[in-house]
Amino acid sequence: MAIGSTVLHMPSGPTAVVAKLHPTVLFNICDSYIRRNDQQDRVIGTLLGSISSDGTIDIRNSYAVPHNESSDQVAVDIDYHRSMFELHQRVNPKEVIIGWYSTSPGVTGSDALIQDFYARETSNPIHLTVDTTFSDDAANIKAYVSTVLTLGERPLAAQFHEVQLDLRLLEAERVGFDILKKTLVDKLPNDLQGLESSMQRLQNMIDTVFKYVDDVVEGRIPPDNTVGRYLADTLSMVPKISPDTFSKLFNDSMQDLLLVVYLANLTRTQLALAEKLNTAAQVF
Repeated sequence: MAIGSTVLHMPSGPTAVVAKLHPTVLFNICDSYIRRNDQQDRVIGTLLGSISSDGTIDIRNSYAVPHNESSDQVAVDIDYHRSMFELHQRVNPKEVIIGWYSTSPGVTGSDALIQDFYARETSNPIHLTVDTTFSDDAANIKAYVSTVLTLGERPLAAQFHEVQLDLRLLEAERVGFDILKKTLVDKLPNDLQGLESSMQRLQNMIDTVFKYVDDVVEGRIPPDNTVGRYLADTLSMVPKISPDTFSKLFNDSMQDLLLVVYLANLTRTQLALAEKLNTAAQVF
């Protein structure tokens, strides 16, 4: 007589998945966390974007979704979620639902229930976690995909796997992101201060590259072919110009920037003066 047995199926890890996160999504998440109700510990929301043919997930937009959760159940406002998605589709029909986010340091116990809901909205949804406390000035941002752990033919739980996450920032966006990580700032930096911060960061990166190359040449560390290819590609894109020509181009660009700053300040002053004159005219 054959004796039946129940087999626990451990799913194999997912294929290599890369998620690209645009800074607008991060700012939207932090804004929704600041505007949350006092009773809420965290905020969840829908992620919008696209998936390329090679499996790369491009996270471009997001919106918060009202929800209530306890230790054993989660209630998501499905009608609000679908209404917001329809509105986003009217503006940009190319952005589809690719997953969801939560403002927490990592995966929590109730995330499997929310993941199950978004699995009905899209296949293999991505789960993005953002630690909005920014402890130690570190941005703890992670992305996960899930696989189903089954016992026999019955689904048992969702197993989350962390995937590679690339935060795509322009230099101006990186300055804003660095400010966002600080819990207290006296004032926002102006254009010149932002340029100075970018130049200091560039100098630090150049110093790091110089130190790495010197260590490799002197035999203190083994060479890395991948890093070498990156350095070769970077150097090949540098235009071959003389130091005098570079100084002239840099000074011309700096003068253009100063002119734009001057015109912006002049326009701001004129608008403030016009507002005060209009207010005085209404009083008299």
